[in-house]
Amino acid sequence: MIKLIVNADDFGYSPGVNYGILHSHLFGIVNSATMMMNMPGTEQALAMARQYPGLRTGVHLVLTCGKPLLSDLKTLTNKDGYFRSQADLDGISAEELELEWSAQIDRFIGAGLPPSHLDSHHHVHTREEFLPVVQYLSKKYDLPFRVNGVQVIEGVKSYSHRCLFDFFGDGIQEDFFSRLADKAEDGETVEVMCHPAFADQLLMEGSSYNLMRIKELEILCSAKLPLDIKLL
Repeated sequence: MIKLIVNADDFGYSPGVNYGILHSHLFGIVNSATMMMNMPGTEQALAMARQYPGLRTGVHLVLTCGKPLLSDLKTLTNKDGYFRSQADLDGISAEELELEWSAQIDRFIGAGLPPSHLDSHHHVHTREEFLPVVQYLSKKYDLPFRVNGVQVIEGVKSYSHRCLFDFFGDGIQEDFFSRLADKAEDGETVEVMCHPAFADQLLMEGSSYNLMRIKELEILCSAKLPLDIKLL
């Protein structure tokens, strides 16, 4: 038996993303999510997470989208006060990054929610130069970070299961979940990253990955898991 976690990233991005994730949880196979704490849909996502505790929710740490929660973080932002782009992350202050990411985690906890795990938008936490911050936060909050495959990062609490990132873009196929047995062994726990959403104006204008999220949602809500795969 393969145990399956289906984690929806970007909870909090916008109302369309929030409703897509919740719909995929209530009527599909999504059983986990990670929340962005600095976006227009964050307050709504917090309310949804409190209302539906069966959806395990962690924090989707942000460094490349929207504005930081804290002010005067000179190395993290551009001249307009927004986070820098994914292609422009040189010279980030580890101290400023730790402060901002701690603030994001604390906002989640302050809303009365216990985070299940940590990951990051655009996987920026996997950058080598940010490792000391990741190690510090993992220890400070006693939370695991999502990593690629079954990778183990020294000094970081990590999953004991495999993470798959190929349900994305061209990898979104209707038979994706029926073929999971080809990628995992009996008795193994596997997590699949996904991004379901109903497209709204915020998503269409703010993200290049938009309409494909609707296709993800449709597959996540229609997938029939084989008998040897069970949602965890």
